[in-house]
Amino acid sequence: MHQQLVVEKISSILEATDNTYDVKLTHMLDSAKRIFIAGAGRSKLVGNFFAMRLVHGGYDVSVVGEIVTPSIKSGDLLVIISGSGETEQLIAFTKNAKKVGANIVLISAKSESTIGDLADAVFQIGRSEQYGKVYGMPMGTVFELSTLLFLEATISHIIHEKGIPEEVMRERHANLE
Repeated sequence: MHQQLVVEKISSILEATDNTYDVKLTHMLDSAKRIFIAGAGRSKLVGNFFAMRLVHGGYDVSVVGEIVTPSIKSGDLLVIISGSGETEQLIAFTKNAKKVGANIVLISAKSESTIGDLADAVFQIGRSEQYGKVYGMPMGTVFELSTLLFLEATISHIIHEKGIPEEVMRERHANLE
């Protein structure tokens, strides 16, 4: 029962998401000198998944908040994952990135927010009204799982578009695990 509930809810969110976002996000990723990924809580974990897959795809990627993350500069892209678009720490990251001339994309459950107002692009996952209380999927689960699947589908788009063989991706996979 609960598996079907989760699958149906995530499917409905993804069906309501603009189907051109993967192409638009890929263009932004390809246009960036370097890519920085930021989120808070479980959204940060979703960002970590995405960052790893981008590295496998050959992109220069850093996760914001890691000790080895370099400074962001003009021509770089900051990808913020935030259901609300109102997380204070992420607002500060966005302002700093904007100040130095980096491009910013927000992936969110809301079309309008503080971060969205500062961003160059906002990719709303689903529609706002789909995010009320969902039985069995508490506290942001719907957004995080939907975003994870959206970003995995974007990686699939990138791999297909660029013709990246899995063997090449495996060569880029961490070997100190």
